[in-house]
This record gives sequence, structure tokens and C-alpha cells, in this order.
Amino acid sequence: MSLTLHGYWRSTTAYRVRIALAVKGVAYEQVAHDLRTGAQREDAYRTLNPQGLVPALETDDVVLTQSPAILEWIDEVYPDPPLLPYGANDRTMVRAMAATIACDIHPVNNLRILNALRTDFGADEAAVSRWIARWIGDGFAALETLIAQYGDGFAFGATPTIADCHLVPQVYSAERFAVDLSPYPRLKSAADKARALPAFAAAHPDRQPDADRA
Repeated sequence: MSLTLHGYWRSTTAYRVRIALAVKGVAYEQVAHDLRTGAQREDAYRTLNPQGLVPALETDDVVLTQSPAILEWIDEVYPDPPLLPYGANDRTMVRAMAATIACDIHPVNNLRILNALRTDFGADEAAVSRWIARWIGDGFAALETLIAQYGDGFAFGATPTIADCHLVPQVYSAERFAVDLSPYPRLKSAADKARALPAFAAAHPDRQPDADRA
């Protein structure tokens, strides 16, 4: 099966998918859509993803959107190594940890929301930074408690899961915006352990073909 990942080097949602594909050892092509110029809203891309967002994963017979759904598809189609634990309770907890990031942190801090704060509500950069830190802090505080309860080196248990696929990109974003992570030592430790793995390192934004670090 041929796979093409439509994304952007600094997109944390595309970063999640790159991690999962790398953990599974799955080869794929990348097509970059520069979010800063609005390339993801062009008609050609909207034929693939009507929402005009990244990522989209193009397979031989379907185009998949929304990174949490894509991660679940990857884990089902390429089951080894698994990114979800075996038991129903454990699987649900991993999904809940991932959703804390995917549903409650990321959506209010992505580029289109930050640009709306600037252009529609007149927020200056100091206010935008406070906004980012507020929602990351709320989510990370909850995750710190969960990782303390369920983590064993990684966010959940002793092997990487979908929770780590979400956590590492969100920590990257937090560090990029200079959010203080000292209140979340267990979370930071789990993220550091995961991103030291070769698969996670290969998915890092700076190692992507379209990276410009601008």
C-alpha cells in the first residue's frame, strides 16, 4: 500500500502521524502545505480534505483526515508494535489522555485560532502567549496527575502509546512558545523518554524535508 502524508513540518497534528508511522516502520511520501500562506485552503487540497486542514493521509483507496482517527487506522492496519494496550480500561485511558491534548489543548491553540485572536480581537503577542500558556497549563496539569498514576516511563505504561504520539508534539509546541514545564516533571520525563527513541526523533519537525525553522 502506498501512503502520502499531507502536512506541514511544524504542524503538531502531522507530527503525531509521523511518529506513529515511524514507530510502525511504515514508508510514506510527504507533501507539504505551508500553513503560513494558507496553502491548505487551496481548492486542490480541499478536494482531498474539504475541511482544509492538515494532516490528511492518502492511501490507495481512501483519504483519511483528523489525526486521532488516522492514528487509530494506522494501529489497526499495522498492528505491530501496538500503540494501544490490551485491556478495554487501559485502552480507554490512553484515548482519554490523547483526547486531553487533541480536544482540549490543541484546538484552541492552533494557528487559525491564534491568528483570529490577533486579527479579530486585537490581541498582541503578549496576550497570545498568555492564552497559549493558559490552555497548555490546564491540560498538562491534568495529564501530570494521570501520568503519575498510569505511567511507567512513558505517558501510559512502559511502552509508547497513542498518548505519547500526542504528548511529544504538544511538548514541542509548549517549548516553542516558552511555556514553563517545571510544574509537570512526570509529563516532561515521559516526553523526554519518548522523543529519545529513534522513531520519535525521526518525526521531529526539524528533520522534515520542508523544515525551514523560520
